[in-house]
Amino acid sequence: MRRWAANRWYYQCVLPQKDAAIISNCPLAEVRRLWVDRIVYHDGAADGEGGAEKWLRLCEAVGLSRDEVLDQRHVLPGVRFAVDAYVDFARRKPWVEAVASGLTEMFSGHLMRRRVTDMLANYDWIDRADLAYFTTRIEAVSGEGKQTLDLVVKHCVTREQQDLAVRALSFKCDVLWSILDALELAGAQRDQR
Repeated sequence: MRRWAANRWYYQCVLPQKDAAIISNCPLAEVRRLWVDRIVYHDGAADGEGGAEKWLRLCEAVGLSRDEVLDQRHVLPGVRFAVDAYVDFARRKPWVEAVASGLTEMFSGHLMRRRVTDMLANYDWIDRADLAYFTTRIEAVSGEGKQTLDLVVKHCVTREQQDLAVRALSFKCDVLWSILDALELAGAQRDQR
């Protein structure tokens, strides 16, 4: 659980950079105005707020110190590589492709609900308040998923653009699988010791 929380932190903490890259590549003010809310959601409007802060609280609840999470000493090379590739993708690709990579949000709400239920059922030392990242994110991610889909449908009108959007979504799924693969491998290596 600690390994997962510390490594997922790396993903969580760079999401605002990924979203800023999308904004920097987007010439449309109305899209930038929509997308900037995602940065504020994760970074918070002030210190001690936002999704990143809630994730740090989860890390503390599973027994990690804030310092060891922030200094990223537990981040696996495979996780760092996958997450950095995702941010690089957002920096290099056209904004609508980077937006399309976020279509994974459409599937996140029900997975977060299940994650909360499973964590509370299987880890009696985790308090519901420790899962605030998920409980508050469920509704937000549903709205963001719809917003993302609406943008992709509106701006990917040619077959080529639609194919690129599908490839972007596939790339993001590969990023997420790579994170899980790195975590699984690290667990297997530890079990062999």
